[in-house]
Amino acid sequence: MNFKQLEAFVTVAEQGSFSRAAQSLYTSPTALTGQLNALERELECRLLERTYRGTEMTAAGKEFYASARELLRLADAAV
Repeated sequence: MNFKQLEAFVTVAEQGSFSRAAQSLYTSPTALTGQLNALERELECRLLERTYRGTEMTAAGKEFYASARELLRLADAAV
């Protein structure tokens, strides 16, 4: 797990869309999907559910979200 993956997850969760999140992170939706797939493989659970209306957090994603936000906040504060 790395900070790019955490940032990708948090941004998609907050934006509710891979394409909007990719735009705000200045990356491609394909690259963003790769980051999230790697994170989900490492955690061995689905964090996001891709639907025809966008993206929603799973129950595991909702639990992980607060920790991911806090890690990103602490990393930003350390810099």
